[in-house]
Amino acid sequence: MATSGTTWKLADHPKLPKGKIIAVVVLDGWGEASPDKYNCIHVAETPMMDSLKNSAPDRWRLVKAHGKAVGLPTDDDMGNSEVGHNALGAGRIFAQGAKLVDNALATGKIYEDEGFNYIKESFANNTLHLIGLMSDGGVHSRLDQLQLLLKGASDRGAKRIRVHVLTDGRDVVDGSSVGFAETLEKDLAELRGKGIDAQVASGGGRMYVTMDRYENDWEVVKRGWDAQVLGEAPHKFTSVVEAIQKLREAPNTNDQYLPPFVIVDESGKPVGPINDGDAVVTVNFRADRMTMLAQALEYEKFDKFDRVRFPKIRYAGMLQYDGELKLPNHYLVSPPLIERTSGEYLVNNGIRTFACSETVKFGHVTFFWNGNRSGYFNSELEKYVEIPSDSGITFNVQPKMKALEIGEKARDAILSRNYDQVRVNIPNGDMVGHTGDIEATVVACKAADQAVKMILDAIAEVGGIYMVTADHGNAEDMVKRDKKGEPLVGKDGKVQIQTSHTLQPVPVAIGGPGLAGGVKYRKDVPNGGLANVAATVINLHGFVAPDDYETTLIEVVD
Repeated sequence: MATSGTTWKLADHPKLPKGKIIAVVVLDGWGEASPDKYNCIHVAETPMMDSLKNSAPDRWRLVKAHGKAVGLPTDDDMGNSEVGHNALGAGRIFAQGAKLVDNALATGKIYEDEGFNYIKESFANNTLHLIGLMSDGGVHSRLDQLQLLLKGASDRGAKRIRVHVLTDGRDVVDGSSVGFAETLEKDLAELRGKGIDAQVASGGGRMYVTMDRYENDWEVVKRGWDAQVLGEAPHKFTSVVEAIQKLREAPNTNDQYLPPFVIVDESGKPVGPINDGDAVVTVNFRADRMTMLAQALEYEKFDKFDRVRFPKIRYAGMLQYDGELKLPNHYLVSPPLIERTSGEYLVNNGIRTFACSETVKFGHVTFFWNGNRSGYFNSELEKYVEIPSDSGITFNVQPKMKALEIGEKARDAILSRNYDQVRVNIPNGDMVGHTGDIEATVVACKAADQAVKMILDAIAEVGGIYMVTADHGNAEDMVKRDKKGEPLVGKDGKVQIQTSHTLQPVPVAIGGPGLAGGVKYRKDVPNGGLANVAATVINLHGFVAPDDYETTLIEVVD
């Protein structure tokens, strides 16, 4: 249903006609990087995408798909499929990450949502554990958010709270961990004064304990697991301030690499191992260095290290760290609810819409595109088709995935002339790229290119217009690199494969026989991002975008 109070009528574009069928193709995980053997897009046979790039330079450009361009706190933050499709569909940049948490805490909404109510079930008889970076750096976490969550949880029934701290020294000055620990201890002492059993249970330096990323070194996560869950560590102290001060006395020690420690009581017993029935929250809002721990806490089937025991807990992340894996399944802060998306505007202006992908990305081209909203805006004008993804195998086993089937569905929708917009997500570059299998990712990119050709051939047949873009990078750089950009080599002498998203820009290509001859990319939007795509698509449909949308990427030259 349309949002009440909104004027939905879009003005006619003064130079671009209505009535053209538009194909919007999102190549998932398809960024632009220097050509080398680790760039699977470059290595793969991709004649269709190559021709878009090389044949019409005025109609091919790059846009940003990470960091502030998609609402994340810093430009060191990789883009992801969820925020990428939010930006593509919404036409505006919405707060993601830290700002979302700030808003949820300020309004109290965090305590009303499903995630908090899920962990609250443990408050009466069990312990609430909070694990995360103890820092005000604002890159992965913020101490003030932890403080507010401590107060909010204790006000709402948490009687026994344990905090498992990770010291920073990377996003803040080395040595500042002592001050942060003193601040935290003061808050915990105040809670104890109110009859709440609240104290720090364990700790360690972020680069040595827990906060590894991209599956680089599971031993880092295991050290944290042993301290946080099992209550076992090589160093034992009676307070967190003492622990940090004593451990920092060792030569060449800093906050980032403090060894794991546990806090013990007078009898030497650890004060806070995680046990059956407890609630656990990972308080970092940034995903990359929480995802591995989240897997260990959530997955019953887990083979990365010996967990010794796997407690039955109620676990929630501050946010959901991976929308593709739905990891974790529970989270305290939901994605932003975005009003007035391009899809809603277009449907309210009579644009008949077809959207399709396979299961792993179907939600992105529908739910996330539509502002984190389920269902149709108008079921009479929209049709969403989900093709079941392969199950029971990793994606590198069948790297073509369902690309050709998606292409066929889109082709048929275009040729039916029943739709004004045909929108698809082709997942191969991202989902196969995540496996780290370079050979399979090359096959995946070729299949994605074949699907694009199928769709663009249909557009040519009906005299339509295409836009081909991506949501973030992945397949274009499959190796970890040093500061000079050279591939990193591991202890075994082999290059270190990268399975994560990247910070690379992504292409936006437009064309087709229905595109007016004078259309080209503007020169005055050099820092365009994914949010600029929505206004551009609205223009291609023959309308002027809403005033508060990020500006269109195109102009019409007479």
